Amino acid sequence: MWKPTRKSSISLQRQIINWIIDQIQSGDWGVGTKLPTQRQLAIQLNVNRSTIQQAFEELKADGILNSKVGSGVFVANDSWNLLAKSTQPNWQKYIEASIHKPNYHTIQLINEFEQEDSIVRLGTGELSPSLLPTKQLQESIKQLSFDEKDFGYSSPQGSTKLRQALCNYLEKREITTKPENILIVSGALQALQLMAVGLFETGSIVYQDPISYLNSIQPFQSYGMQIESVNRDKNLKQTLQTKKKNKQSIFYTIPTLNNPTGSVWTFDEKQHLYNTCKELQIPIIEDDVYSELLFESSIPSIKSLDTSGQVLYIGSISKTLSPGLRIGWVVGPTPVIRRLADIKMQMDYGSSAVSQEIVTYWLTSELYENHLIELRGHLKLRAKFVENILNEQFSSIAKWGKSRGGFYIWLRFDKPIVTKEFFLNLLKRKVLINPGYIYDSDDSNHIRLSYSYASLEELKNGLFILYEESLVMIKNSCIP
Repeated sequence: MWKPTRKSSISLQRQIINWIIDQIQSGDWGVGTKLPTQRQLAIQLNVNRSTIQQAFEELKADGILNSKVGSGVFVANDSWNLLAKSTQPNWQKYIEASIHKPNYHTIQLINEFEQEDSIVRLGTGELSPSLLPTKQLQESIKQLSFDEKDFGYSSPQGSTKLRQALCNYLEKREITTKPENILIVSGALQALQLMAVGLFETGSIVYQDPISYLNSIQPFQSYGMQIESVNRDKNLKQTLQTKKKNKQSIFYTIPTLNNPTGSVWTFDEKQHLYNTCKELQIPIIEDDVYSELLFESSIPSIKSLDTSGQVLYIGSISKTLSPGLRIGWVVGPTPVIRRLADIKMQMDYGSSAVSQEIVTYWLTSELYENHLIELRGHLKLRAKFVENILNEQFSSIAKWGKSRGGFYIWLRFDKPIVTKEFFLNLLKRKVLINPGYIYDSDDSNHIRLSYSYASLEELKNGLFILYEESLVMIKNSCIP
């Protein structure tokens, strides 16, 4: 007669559950079979009755056994089908127990439908294929020569040539740095993920502006960090002191061409944040991926003020040259860069060596600067095109500011009509938007309107549909 073994790493309860399942699957205990009583099995298997009781309860919860009052415990009618299905792992339990939080449903839908060619993408934070310098990139590859090492793994911090080229290029942003203070990453989002894993403890606080790109992704939240929105007013120092207490914290911001609002901080605003955080010893993450797309003269970065390693600076070519090359960078103190590089090597063994060679070539020639001049010109024309349509159609129902560069216009409807229903109604008509509530859960007035991806004809048609659906929502709204 089988008995559980106390020397096994598997608990007695689990061993008994597995044994009962074996009896059912082998046919020894068919559907409707009455099991021995808890007392009988406890004696037979030499275990406590409570162990049998717990095993029974788990099997009843799974639908394998059922009990009849006054009659005992029986093999359930559907036990065979349930056990057949259970031969596969319960992946949903794995998924639900995983550490990384899922995207919000709206963002999942955005990611899914952006892949459909029939969709007009009015919210996409990406350059249109027509704005990418595809032919020039192809030609530049022909100019490059690669040796065997270039097709192997990259060094932990990335190509030395690229890091040196970035040192020279960042001087134009008034950032003085050295190759050992730069880490090459696979885009800005990976930089945030590396920081979340490698620099901060569970329960740390990430400060941000009230309307923030960070609300639409989960790099910090998934690792148990708290997101706190704060206003950068005259009371900023007091606010941070009150919230910080003894917790580890950092301030995340996109000060130049903010995503999603498109706003641009003044130099005084940058200096105020830097001085406040320096006094309170709160590091700053400056996400500066849009700054090269500013239509006007650039304002010095927060990093340019940094004299004490206070600022972790993120840059990328994904918004300017090619998202497919997957090249970005982090500038920070040497210990931080080495820490992040170590984690990156554990994750992906370095960014593409070939992509790094291409970006190095563009940065060290006139190609990149010339491309940026041309790109800003195209984006300016697109922004003007959209603003003209907004003036013609939306002036009675919405407000917006003139774009200062980048990709976005932060469109505010006078009525709070930007709901999930509004999003889905537009999606049915093949128009995809980025609603404001993915950047601020309480926002039902805004959408992030992008002029960078859709063609001019698509922008015209998409905006007309947006206008029609807006009128329907306003008409159906009970809000005065």
